[in-house]
Amino acid sequence: MTGILIVTHSTLGEALIETAQLILDTQIEKISFVSIDIREPADALIKKIKTGIKTVNDGKGVIIFTDMFGGTPSNLSYSFLEEGAVEVISGVNLPILLKAISVRDKQELSAAAAAIVAQGKKSISLASGILKGSKRA
Repeated sequence: MTGILIVTHSTLGEALIETAQLILDTQIEKISFVSIDIREPADALIKKIKTGIKTVNDGKGVIIFTDMFGGTPSNLSYSFLEEGAVEVISGVNLPILLKAISVRDKQELSAAAAAIVAQGKKSISLASGILKGSKRA
């Protein structure tokens, strides 16, 4: 099973996991979070991410979700990118987390990551446009 690690500013990752577990009405395996406090030294934060990866990795790879491209969580996570072993997806939200949970047993790492990103693009819409009859973007 592909592991999932959510690396975010503050406690966003923890809240996303709690919400996903509430929606799915189950404890989710091989998932964890790292809360980044930008006042901590970079080496301490990198150590936390490395520990998080080890916690969720059972040998089938890890997807690291971060909250914002270019932010500290993303920039630190990029150092762990490894083809076939670790993917990093920036812009985590609840729909893509739920997609990740649903596909990680069914697809290998790179295919799962591509499906998750595609879902992320589909999951954002402008409600006023939908109400006026426009298709979802």
